[in-house]
Amino acid sequence: MKADTVENFRKVCRDHRIKVTPQRLEIYRVALHSKEHPSAEDIYHTVRAKLPTISLDTVYRTLSSLERWGLLFKVAVVDDKSRFDANMAPHHHLICTECNTVTDFWWPEFDELSLPEEVKHWGDLNIRASQMVGVCAKCSAKKKKRSLRVIPRSSMAGRRSEDA
Repeated sequence: MKADTVENFRKVCRDHRIKVTPQRLEIYRVALHSKEHPSAEDIYHTVRAKLPTISLDTVYRTLSSLERWGLLFKVAVVDDKSRFDANMAPHHHLICTECNTVTDFWWPEFDELSLPEEVKHWGDLNIRASQMVGVCAKCSAKKKKRSLRVIPRSSMAGRRSEDA
């Protein structure tokens, strides 16, 4: 973990009068270094390799606290599991509905757009990001390949005789 990130984590914990425990630090570290936008279960399995006595409940409670303190945020629900992102720099997400991957992308033009009036007067925004949902190129190619699959003639011949 980068020194400034660890120091920021420690400062946030101090500001909230929360102890910096090995469990909290490791959960944050895993979320921070993951490019996959892990679920609580993913984080639990990774942390458990280093801290075998940690519980899934501890991971859930810690992630909830980290989100409340502004150290990470939930990404749109994919595959019925919340996913987490500790990259607080301005960025956006591409979400594949087939393989459930969440991919970061940067869109400076979007980030610099003026907000619509109704949004300006809505209140205070904490995160300004977009999420694009669809099917990634890899899954699209797999779908096309499956649909182009040809049924062998021997299979067709067997079907004709059964239908007669």
